[in-house]
Amino acid sequence: MISVTQSSGFGGGEFYSGERRAKRHRSKDDVVINDMFASDDSDTDSEGGPIKKKGALLEKMGYKGGGLGKNAQGIVAPIQAKLRPKNMGMGFNHYKEAANVPTLQESVDEIKVPGIQQKEKPWLKKEYATAEEFFVKKQEQGLDVVQKVFDMRGPQFRLKNERETFVILHNEKEKLKDNAALEKKQLDTIEEMVSVMERLSLLGTLTLESLATSFVDLHTRFPNEYKIFSLATIASSFALPLFIREFQGWDPLQNPTHGLNVMSLWKDLLEEDEIFDSLFMEVVFPAVVRLSGTNTWQARDPEPLLRFLDSWEQLLPHSVLQTILDNIVMPKLASTVDSWDPRRETIPIHLWVHPWLPLLGPKLETLYHTILNRLESVLHAWHPSDMSAYYILSPWKTVFDPIRWEQIMVRYILPKLLVVMHEFEVNPVDQKLDQFYWVRTWASVIPIHHMLHIMDVFFNKWQEVLYQWLCSKPDFQEVRKWYLSWKDLIPSELLSNEHVRYRLNMGLNMMNQAAEGLEVIQPGLRGFEAQKAAAQVEKGCATEEMGGGGGGVDMSLKEVIEVHAQQNNLMFKPKVGRMKDGHQVYGFGKVSMIIDSLNQKVYAQIEDKWSLVTLEQLVKLEKSSVLRRHALSFKDFGFWS
Repeated sequence: MISVTQSSGFGGGEFYSGERRAKRHRSKDDVVINDMFASDDSDTDSEGGPIKKKGALLEKMGYKGGGLGKNAQGIVAPIQAKLRPKNMGMGFNHYKEAANVPTLQESVDEIKVPGIQQKEKPWLKKEYATAEEFFVKKQEQGLDVVQKVFDMRGPQFRLKNERETFVILHNEKEKLKDNAALEKKQLDTIEEMVSVMERLSLLGTLTLESLATSFVDLHTRFPNEYKIFSLATIASSFALPLFIREFQGWDPLQNPTHGLNVMSLWKDLLEEDEIFDSLFMEVVFPAVVRLSGTNTWQARDPEPLLRFLDSWEQLLPHSVLQTILDNIVMPKLASTVDSWDPRRETIPIHLWVHPWLPLLGPKLETLYHTILNRLESVLHAWHPSDMSAYYILSPWKTVFDPIRWEQIMVRYILPKLLVVMHEFEVNPVDQKLDQFYWVRTWASVIPIHHMLHIMDVFFNKWQEVLYQWLCSKPDFQEVRKWYLSWKDLIPSELLSNEHVRYRLNMGLNMMNQAAEGLEVIQPGLRGFEAQKAAAQVEKGCATEEMGGGGGGVDMSLKEVIEVHAQQNNLMFKPKVGRMKDGHQVYGFGKVSMIIDSLNQKVYAQIEDKWSLVTLEQLVKLEKSSVLRRHALSFKDFGFWS
């Protein structure tokens, strides 16, 4: 056994372990360092100034400046770390480290001694900030590269960190509580929906109405879950067997509205169009397809199928409607048109083709060529007394192309109507109107400029009879009734035409002349052709057709009017800058007029209205306003139209 006795030579008999020796050495070092950097502001020299103790301890140890060590070869300042550029190794590109190493004296001088004013160095300046100030500063400045030192050791930061942790944990707790409540609510909702569907599956007397009511209730109470879990698809699977049973044996032509209400209810319930379309295709469409296979529907009787389509218009998917039109209606119509014979048919073709125009539109044009060919084949032998041609053709006026329609009228209808009108007789004593009625019927479908040619044939005969009657000193009351009766017979489409009104007014002028005891002008060469011939004769340039011996030159309508103005001592000149419907306005004396050279017509402005006039009327209008005076006299007499 080894014992250690107390000895004064080893510190008064104390046992020193290695740990105590280290602690003792550290204590001595602390004393030395404290002596090196301590300062006492109370120490003063004889003059009352502070005693300079900077580096005193080093001087006592024999340090006189320069390098350290016996031969002064050691460095004074510690070796400083230098930050090289990124990815740069030793000696790369002859990179030079700083050569200036501070001396020990400089290092000592930089030690901050309390009580002694020193020059503050910016690189030694430190900024202190709390954590709260740091975060506020960062929010104001964004990302900043300034390096700062924060004092995070104080109790204020720890208390703030604890508060933030508490707030985060509290918010997380509330969030979890909300999520748990939401999930519980969703779970309750799902359980409720499952419970409802389980009850529905167990019911033995389920109907489409009660089933729809249950799903409508679910949709109202849980709209989001109804869509998320695709309850519309589940509802359709429940309803499909019931719908098949509901529409089994259904004939849409006999009972087009069957099941319409309940299907409307389910369309509102099945929000997804694809789901409803699928249900419709499986339930309703097969009944419609059977129409084609069984030949139940006939093209000549379109109403039953049209009633079905009208009834289901809001429910029919567009694809289903197009399938019905393309695969059922069009094939039946094409087949029936191919077998159509207008000579034997008792039902006009437009009655069973035109009802499909709103639905088929341009698709029907493929049938028009066949229809026209069949009509033209029978119009060769047609007579105007047969009104069936009008009843068959007239509905197609707004359907056929206007050019094609005019070609049909000009080729097949107009020539035969002109023959009838030439054969027609105007007889005030024993008037027969059948032929006039045949012609008048077509006034609504024949282009107006073609119809005027036919009416001119009539008016020529009418004016000739009127002239002969007025020359025989008639009873003007009878003439008046005769005139008014013919005016009533003229269709409104023609009566509104300016040329027809002009021809009627010519008759009124003749009646006015007779009523005033003047000579009635006999209708012969009428209109501008007669005036033109007269002017040519007076000028000595009549044509061969007028018996002038040939060699003459035809005058234009404008030249004829110029000659007529000279003969009546009237000024005829264009009014600069004035146009009417693309025609130059001329002054014939004080009357404004225009010349339609293409149609060989003259129009004069009478009381703010442009009216068709003859040259004779134009002269009278200028000199004495005869037309307006005659209008007043015949108005009193009852003859003015």
